[in-house]
Amino acid sequence: MSPPLAPPGWSRWLVPPAALSVHLAIGQAYAWSVFKPPLEAALHLDGTQSALPFQLAIVMLGLSAAFGGTLVERKGPRWAMTVALVCFSSGFLISALGAWTEQYWLIVLGYGFVGGIGLGIGYISPVSTLIKWFPDRPGMATGIAIMGFGGGALIASPWSAQMLESFGADPTGIALAFLVHGLSYAVFMALGVFLVRVPRPADRAAAAGGPSAAEGVRVSARSAVRTPQFWCLWIVLCTNVTAGIGILEKAAPMITDFFADSSGPVSASAAAGFVALLSAANMAGRIGWSSTSDLIGRKNIYRVYLGVGALMYLTIALFGDSAKPLFVVCALVILSFYGGGFATIPAYLKDLFGTYQVGAIHGRLLTAWSTAGVLGPLIVNWIADRQEEAGRHGSSLYGLSFAIMIGLLVVGFVANEFVRPVHPRHHLPAPPKEAADVQRQQSA
Repeated sequence: MSPPLAPPGWSRWLVPPAALSVHLAIGQAYAWSVFKPPLEAALHLDGTQSALPFQLAIVMLGLSAAFGGTLVERKGPRWAMTVALVCFSSGFLISALGAWTEQYWLIVLGYGFVGGIGLGIGYISPVSTLIKWFPDRPGMATGIAIMGFGGGALIASPWSAQMLESFGADPTGIALAFLVHGLSYAVFMALGVFLVRVPRPADRAAAAGGPSAAEGVRVSARSAVRTPQFWCLWIVLCTNVTAGIGILEKAAPMITDFFADSSGPVSASAAAGFVALLSAANMAGRIGWSSTSDLIGRKNIYRVYLGVGALMYLTIALFGDSAKPLFVVCALVILSFYGGGFATIPAYLKDLFGTYQVGAIHGRLLTAWSTAGVLGPLIVNWIADRQEEAGRHGSSLYGLSFAIMIGLLVVGFVANEFVRPVHPRHHLPAPPKEAADVQRQQSA
């Protein structure tokens, strides 16, 4: 499937909705918890077992993005979105069969392995194309799409809950819910497949302000991973994501623990509302902070994410149990930085390595997400369990883990300061044909 070139006069503003249709669909991953209680009751699973499909999906996201990034770059966005559609939707259909036959391993295989491949390919599928269409505003463009991944759960969570209520929470009802998800997301993602277009050289030159701006730096994915800049950004992303997941993964019990000894303890419904607020902050940060990075620069915005994030963690650690509004505001800021970090990193990569293989480079960098996805919950949960065994309670369960998060953010801040322009020895020469195409199409 060859990349579809945009016809003359094609509006670049049709491309973000194409990307958004894919990211809103695969963002359902953040709503997996809706299926956990009915699966546990219907198939007699414990909490660890019911988490397996989600955990495997996140692992496969990182692996498929890393190993498939170069192929996505070579085959183009329509091919990548098609693969994402087939894998993500098929994952739900296989899961439906697993629920229907009460074979849990099929749900793990479908949602976790097959669907996880769709997650990874779908996540990186529009990045390179968006940056090529919007060289003047790459942070905003990628923020629009990646905002969908953060906001997908806001749609999927109530929708899934309503289906389980209508169909029933038994194996048959769960299977029907999976089936509807698979078919509906296939149709929704198909909109992106049909809408996406690759810019012609003249389109890129016009958006960037001229042919010279359109060419820019060209660094291959293979060369990029050999540069210190790539590994500095790997540390930056890993530490920022670890800090965000540290709160996101344990949000409800954390706020309950912090104010368990106060005169106004947090109810279960209030804790659930806190989780919803965090999701909204995550989504808003993806478009808000990434757009801000177009104005103040990528290094500066990561100084904010990491530096101010460390101060927010310090404020919670010292004063968080004294006032609920202070705790909530600090947590919302941290989660907005978590989302903003995801949305800004493709533009940062574009600034350093150019648009040549930015999708493939982004895919390799997402292994930092897989690492943080294990590291963040491990730090917070393991330390909280050990503190509880030692007889501590309330906010004291989290003091040590918050100190570790502050240290990690400081490490990320320092790594960001070491980021410099890529040495010219890693640059590839601009192909003569591209320059000739730009001049010919501009004179046409």
